[in-house]
Amino acid sequence: MADEKKTVTIIVNGTQHEWPKGKITYAQVVTLDVPDYAQHPEITYSVKYKKGHQDKHEGILAPGASVEVEEGMEFSVSPTGQS
Repeated sequence: MADEKKTVTIIVNGTQHEWPKGKITYAQVVTLDVPDYAQHPEITYSVKYKKGHQDKHEGILAPGASVEVEEGMEFSVSPTGQS
């Protein structure tokens, strides 16, 4: 029996993305919203999520951290006011 690749639909700033089931990192979430994120390491972003896993239903994803994705999980990415 062939293994199906399990994906979930996550929403980043209102846009749906298919993502492999498992974890997503701060950098991966930001890159989905800001494709050239890697070229601008001086810009930091605030990443909040909701509709997450039971024990972490909502929260903030910090740089270097990751979170388990769930079907329909919503992420909000916004640049912080740092200059």
